Amino acid sequence: MRILICDDDVLIIEQLQKYIINFFENIGVKCPELVCFSDGESLLSDKGEKDILFLDIEMPGMNGIYVGNELKRANNNIIIFIVTSYSEYLDEAMRFHVFRYLSKPLDKQRFFRNMKDAVDLYNTITIKIPVETKQGMHTLPASSVIAIEAQGRKITVHTTLCDFESIHNMQYWLELLPKNCFFQTHRSFIINFEHVIDFDHNLVHMSDNQPAYLTRRKYSSFKQAYLLYLL
Repeated sequence: MRILICDDDVLIIEQLQKYIINFFENIGVKCPELVCFSDGESLLSDKGEKDILFLDIEMPGMNGIYVGNELKRANNNIIIFIVTSYSEYLDEAMRFHVFRYLSKPLDKQRFFRNMKDAVDLYNTITIKIPVETKQGMHTLPASSVIAIEAQGRKITVHTTLCDFESIHNMQYWLELLPKNCFFQTHRSFIINFEHVIDFDHNLVHMSDNQPAYLTRRKYSSFKQAYLLYLL
């Protein structure tokens, strides 16, 4: 993992560095590589991996909206935190799917909660899922799995690449998939929160335009789990 900070405020950079180091100390994990930039130009010219980014909006030269859009275009899996005092940029930032919006001054406990979610998402993105079919084995990122669907004994794995017919049953998939990102909405469906577009009391609409059934008695628990995922 490689974590980047881009802000023209030296004090904010120092505070973010301190909080990030403290976060990894608290979970007993060695802090990943931390790289800091004071402007968007130097960040965009960096050739290294970009996994998690803390990005200011108001900077000299290129602003954070432009930089964030360019980085998302190059790597859709980059996890971007917008760190700013200017809430009026929120709508623009959301257009390139920022992960979280952090207001200055930073609240340490909120930062820790959001950092945990970011690390969980990073782990999910980098987790590889084996999809075994009668034709062979395919290995995919967990984030590319949209939903698992059961139609009788036929188990279909819907992914961003294509659909696969799995040789394994629903129980296998329930145990395999990361529980913080996947939810069984119905005995016939397990969905990935990342690909949810919207939902009502009966259906969850997914990014591949194939709705998943939502059992009415699971509506409240699904809604709560999904909102927790978004926080």
